[in-house]
Amino acid sequence: MRSDVSHFNCNVSDGIARISLDRPERKNPLTLESYAELRDWFRDLHYAEDVNAVVFAPNGGNFSSGGDVHDIIGPLTKMSMKELLTFTRMTGDLVKAMVNCGKPIIAAVDGVCAGAGAIIAMASDLRITTPDSKTAFLFNRVGLAGCDMGACAILPRIIGQGRAAELLYLGRSMTAEEGHAWGFFNKIVATDQLTQEANGLARRIADGPGFANMMTKTMLAQEWSMSIEQAIEAEAQAQAICMQGQDFHRAYHAFVAKEKPVFEGD
Repeated sequence: MRSDVSHFNCNVSDGIARISLDRPERKNPLTLESYAELRDWFRDLHYAEDVNAVVFAPNGGNFSSGGDVHDIIGPLTKMSMKELLTFTRMTGDLVKAMVNCGKPIIAAVDGVCAGAGAIIAMASDLRITTPDSKTAFLFNRVGLAGCDMGACAILPRIIGQGRAAELLYLGRSMTAEEGHAWGFFNKIVATDQLTQEANGLARRIADGPGFANMMTKTMLAQEWSMSIEQAIEAEAQAQAICMQGQDFHRAYHAFVAKEKPVFEGD
């Protein structure tokens, strides 16, 4: 998987991709260029055999302050409807690329996590945070609807309809404690332990059965729109496919030999 990107930080090694936004002096706002490059990178990730997990990390004590006021918000006020729709579809495509990339994504949230930054955390599979982080879906506070980049579809599934409605109508910050109690965050860790915790979680995932994890992520996304009957049938087919994989056989033989399985992702 390529790491030669221009508008965000990226390092790929030993099955884990570690990425972060690269404007710490401004709390890591997104630009038109970083939106597009992240979208394309996550699209390509679907086909990468050398990555089994992703850590989306903070930079300089903050995750992301969302869309850049000067580089994005200002220009949007001068665009035509057609141009605006092109932009909103492009930002939504980033979320779709993250959901469909086939690799579990861990968001390590520190400091400010607002607007599109909160959406990126929301679109990740697992989220850990520090005690003083502030997460805000603040679209309402800039005169926009809360239905941005899939927020009205995804956020209620994570924290519930009423809690999501509160955050999206008020645009207020969600504390780390609230986010953990509501199920948005999987864990709160000390600030100086965030990187270690995120990397450790990514390591456990990357060492697991890569193809099977891809199938789990696919089913978690696709079963949102299925009936129970459809979901059970889809899972039967997915599991039968995984049972043909070599990792399933490796796990069996390791169990018989009383050893720990070493998965290779096939």
